[in-house]
Amino acid sequence: MNPITTLIRIEYLFIALTLLQSLSATSRLSILQRCGDDLSVSVADYGATGRGRRYDTVAIQSAIDDCASSAALHLRTCQVHFPPGNYLTATLYLKSGVVLDVSRNATILGGTRLQDYPEKQEKWYVVLAENASDVGITGGGEINGQGLEFVTRFDERKNVMVSWNRTGACSGDECRPRLVGFIDCENVRIWNISFNQPAYWCLHIVRCQNTSIHDTSIYGDFNTPNNDGIDIEDSNNTLITRCTIDTGDDAICPKTYNSPLHNLTATNCWIRTKSSAIKLGSASWYAFRGLLFYNITIFESHRGLALQIRDGDQTYYYKVSEPSLDVCGDEGNVSDITFSNINISTRYYDELWWGRAEPIYITTCPRDSSSRAGSISNLRFINITATSENGVFLSGSEGGVLSNIKLHNVSLSYKRWTDYTGGLVDYRPGCQGLVNRSTAGLMMEHIDGLDLEDVSMRWAEEKNNKQWNNPLDFLPSTVNNVSLLNFYTGLWQK
Repeated sequence: MNPITTLIRIEYLFIALTLLQSLSATSRLSILQRCGDDLSVSVADYGATGRGRRYDTVAIQSAIDDCASSAALHLRTCQVHFPPGNYLTATLYLKSGVVLDVSRNATILGGTRLQDYPEKQEKWYVVLAENASDVGITGGGEINGQGLEFVTRFDERKNVMVSWNRTGACSGDECRPRLVGFIDCENVRIWNISFNQPAYWCLHIVRCQNTSIHDTSIYGDFNTPNNDGIDIEDSNNTLITRCTIDTGDDAICPKTYNSPLHNLTATNCWIRTKSSAIKLGSASWYAFRGLLFYNITIFESHRGLALQIRDGDQTYYYKVSEPSLDVCGDEGNVSDITFSNINISTRYYDELWWGRAEPIYITTCPRDSSSRAGSISNLRFINITATSENGVFLSGSEGGVLSNIKLHNVSLSYKRWTDYTGGLVDYRPGCQGLVNRSTAGLMMEHIDGLDLEDVSMRWAEEKNNKQWNNPLDFLPSTVNNVSLLNFYTGLWQK
């Protein structure tokens, strides 16, 4: 054959293949456009089987990619629909303008193999959005991390989990994939969805702006460590409402690693956990400011409301939405936090979990010898009712004094219904660990400014001489400016 003829035929073949690819892309996008004003596509149209036996990753990711292209073209969001079924997948990358619509009776199943996740450990998520805007998850269905598949030994005290550190992929004992992550995103909305059985943290919000999480349920195995419910890290303008969280580790956990966290509201939630229901820290290198938690029920948790402030090394300056609120001060400090209308019950589970059933637990101390503790100020507890196996613990430190702490209309009922040894105070994580100390309704140290108004403490009469009825325990040398107005102690009249 003539070489020139051969070249011409190759050129025609290249043009034909290009046209076919263009037509294929156009055909896929036409699926997205055919719904009129609402852009959507079904993963089934891309070949996802939903049978839960083979991986549907390629089909799902293709649907997400096309949906993102159409969203950008039409300047509105696009939904990727999952019909009923079980969709086994490696990491999925959610993109700008895309909302996953996981319908009822549909489940996204996270893979359990190391090769199902990216090379870098910080990107180990079943669903991951990075540098994306106008993204979300909804539909009434479920995203499931198959966390029980990561248990190497079941234990009623605390399960022993898989750690991929033995492969060299990571270090430490927490080398397992998270469930869902939004990193450096704007305008995130998560609603009407269930997140179940995470192998590690469940929902991770990192350096995000304007996040709404509502009408969402989270369930993690009660004996699995590190399966936090919602971790909000270095993120601002976050709303959590009408959520149910039932998990082994911290339920709602704001953290600051690289920047301040402000304007977080959590309301109308139900929580049960074997750790802290609401916990600030212990990652606390930058400030927490302007947080509100109200209308929340905490049921039989190891700790109720907790602040574990362990870091505070430098200074910062940052601007917020209102110029009058611009802040300059020490990193790691906590200020202007309100807990209101909260019903708490706490109980003791096991010393393997941090906590001794404290309904309110506030501590500052240096993380290690190279750091210093941040301080806590302007902290308000209003309309709090608690039934607990231990007292309130307010413990500042020499470098991190608690100041302007107010408890108003707080009712504390104390009753032990598990068999554990009393007389221990739990400073963990960090600080002093477990320390022998008399048990009291309110334990205090390193405080300057504590206002107790309309506070009652009641003790149940118990068998076997277990009753403890010491209302206050403090060292006068470290506690100053305490005000008691309408402070009541007595027996619990059932």
